[in-house]
Amino acid sequence: MKSYGVNELRRMFLEFFESKGHLKLKSFSLVPHNDNSLLLINSGMAPLKPYFTGQEIPPRKRVTTCQKCIRTGDIENIGKTARHGTFFEMLGNFSFGDYFKHEAIAWTWEFLTQVVGLNPDRLYPSIYVEDDEAFEIWNKEIGIAKERIFRFGKGDNFWEHGSGPCGPCSEVYYDRGEKYGCGRPGCTVGCDCDRYIEVWNNVFTQFDNDGKGNYTELEQKNIDTGMGLERLAAVVQDVDSIFDIDTICALRNRVCEISGKEYKKEYKWDVSIRIVTDHIRSATFMISDGIMPSNEGRGYVLRRIIRRAARHGRLLGIEGTFLANLSNTVIEGSRDGYPELEEKKDFIFNVLTQEENKFNKTIDQGLSILSDMEAAMVKEGKTCLGGEDAFKLYDTYGFPLDLTKEILEEKGFTVEEEGFGKAMQEQKEKARAARKTTNYMGADVTVYESIDPAITTEFVGYDRLSHDSKITVLTTQSELVEALTDGEEGTVIVEETPFYATMGGQCADTGIITCPEGEFLVEDTVKLLGGKVGHIGKVVKGMLKKGDKVTLQVNEAGRADTCKNHSATHLLQKALRTVLGTHVEQAGSFVNGDRLRFDFSHFSAMTKEELDQVEKIVNEKILEAIPVKTEIMTLEEARKTGAMALFGEKYGESVRVVRMGDFSTELCGGTHVANTASIMLFKIISESGIAANVRRIEALTGNGVLKYYGDMEKTLNQAAAIVKASPADLTKKLEHLMTELKALQGENESLKSKAARDALGNVMDQVTEVKDVKFLAAKVSNVDMNGLRDLGDQLKAKLGEGVLVLISDKDGKVNMAAMATEAAVKKGAHAGNLIKGIAGLVGGGGGGRPNMAQAGGKNPAGIDAALSEAKKVLEGQIN
Repeated sequence: MKSYGVNELRRMFLEFFESKGHLKLKSFSLVPHNDNSLLLINSGMAPLKPYFTGQEIPPRKRVTTCQKCIRTGDIENIGKTARHGTFFEMLGNFSFGDYFKHEAIAWTWEFLTQVVGLNPDRLYPSIYVEDDEAFEIWNKEIGIAKERIFRFGKGDNFWEHGSGPCGPCSEVYYDRGEKYGCGRPGCTVGCDCDRYIEVWNNVFTQFDNDGKGNYTELEQKNIDTGMGLERLAAVVQDVDSIFDIDTICALRNRVCEISGKEYKKEYKWDVSIRIVTDHIRSATFMISDGIMPSNEGRGYVLRRIIRRAARHGRLLGIEGTFLANLSNTVIEGSRDGYPELEEKKDFIFNVLTQEENKFNKTIDQGLSILSDMEAAMVKEGKTCLGGEDAFKLYDTYGFPLDLTKEILEEKGFTVEEEGFGKAMQEQKEKARAARKTTNYMGADVTVYESIDPAITTEFVGYDRLSHDSKITVLTTQSELVEALTDGEEGTVIVEETPFYATMGGQCADTGIITCPEGEFLVEDTVKLLGGKVGHIGKVVKGMLKKGDKVTLQVNEAGRADTCKNHSATHLLQKALRTVLGTHVEQAGSFVNGDRLRFDFSHFSAMTKEELDQVEKIVNEKILEAIPVKTEIMTLEEARKTGAMALFGEKYGESVRVVRMGDFSTELCGGTHVANTASIMLFKIISESGIAANVRRIEALTGNGVLKYYGDMEKTLNQAAAIVKASPADLTKKLEHLMTELKALQGENESLKSKAARDALGNVMDQVTEVKDVKFLAAKVSNVDMNGLRDLGDQLKAKLGEGVLVLISDKDGKVNMAAMATEAAVKKGAHAGNLIKGIAGLVGGGGGGRPNMAQAGGKNPAGIDAALSEAKKVLEGQIN
């Protein structure tokens, strides 16, 4: 068997499946795209999920890839054995509803035996215990003897992940020979020694699991196969482990060379050599995909890997920074399959060296502090480091928890992780509470303050909406970074931009920034100190790096609508001065793509006639199709032209003057239409007061006006439909309905009054006297407050002179009214105080004037008690 190198094997696999009609796709980024379930891509299938689930249509039904993968689940074991690694390449061939088991198995066999040249007698397939179809294919079509086909259960040979598509697997094992075995008599396929090694896994996605263990056949069956490139190379090259295959061995030897240590001489050195070798591969590939070291998410995984490698380099006796040096060996060994590594070489070296320097600054102090902590533990007879101490090492010296754990584990100590988590949470809450930190100037402290003051941005967007420029700065919300990747939010600063930053009342442009490797969605554009412009948003695809040449594309429709609204404010200001007088001054404005707002000095609300006149003037100027011209001149020259300036605004030596014929001339740094005709239409939708002698107009232009009238027409049609009329007859129909409604309301009031009288019955025989004052207290059911007052007026007329109290329960609530005639009031009666004195008994409150008062309550059960109490209260009032 010929011994092929890693790069040859990768090429052979991809070419073989291309010959079988597969589309070769380059490896996807290690950063998952639109997949929150993963921090990093960890299998060949992971980035293809949308094709398997049917969310996206694949570019071809047959696809082959060699995918970069990172797995850190067993990072603690890396180095301790030669089996584990964090970075690996996964060879895969995939079918999306095209071929199935027959072809997949046949091609597996053909590639392994005929292309690579593995001895067929040393290959052993395994199948899922119930998969007789796969057994028949291996046995009858491929010709493998029955006793050489192994049946395994669900744990080994059935792929599923909760509910959804799933299916049996068929793996192929290679017998590496007795020298790799455990020597036990029963050693065979499935033994956990290194003799029988799995090289290929075919997953037959043929079922759908409903999550309750019920399986149904999928209409579209898929093939998802994977084979670790490094593991295949170890088999083909007949070496001990992945650390001995050609490319990784070259890297391992380089680690030995710069450390002056020999591999396989001393176990603790071997552990460190393997950790450095593995981790620098992971770090190189992660950085090449734009992942930056940070304290959270995938950035934290990278920081942890880099710092672990840096520490083990020190344990090997390597002095100074060395990771960039080793990364160069990674790039040399992998650039055949990943040419982007060579292209991003300087960027990768820069990030590694920066992070290594950061760690080197604090590691000696951190190790010294940890050493003191260890001594204290020994003295106190403890074997577990407190969580707060572990957090101090993390927070002050940048030791990831795993690093502290690893150092202590080497000496037989553990860490109290719960306490660490608690301290971390407390710090986050403190940071959240103190987020409004200000600097000595009283301004909010932001990441932008760390930017080199010499960096500036030139705005070039007056005459173009697309422009190519270079990225000078990238930031996340908290730190300056060298790159931003898929899904990350941040700020992009470039040398020149067509994006207008929010200023002078004009809202910011939105749009996209693109380069061959990525796409950034600009959600806001802001003016920063020192003439910098920040494009705030998030990466929606790929990555952006500092130094990249990018294309900045402003949202054209949004800019066009904003320009219409901005130019209309200039016409509006002049129209207001024409109609209302020259005392009108701009007091503020706001324009975006949807509407405009204009604040101005004026002493009273505008009449409808004045608003109509202003609207008419603006629309006339739009129809005149006046060219909009801009000039740059000195402030003195601008003043001579009669240009309107904003009161209190600071202007530099040079100013921009915007002219609309002889009608309007203003100082303005915003963006405008080229001709007033572009504004199309202008419509005022409101005028209001916002401060003393300051009025506000809100208005629409162009498409906004069309939408406004469209919405109004829709509302009109809906209203007409409700009253069963056409829009043209709506006014007549509404007038008719209002007349009808008035008549019905009058009739309703009469009926309610009659019902109240009927409910009350003949109460005049209930009239009593309190110290020579006639008094009537009565209960009436189901009458509202208006009805109660009407009834009171009628009874008062009958009573002649005196005091009356009426209480009603309606819908579980209480209404109360009290009235006193003039003569009764003279004798001391007071309706307001009377109501106050009894309202508490019905769970309410109220009051009123001496001659009339009312109240409400929540407790109808207290009505009788309130009526009895009313007489006592009145007795206390009469002289």
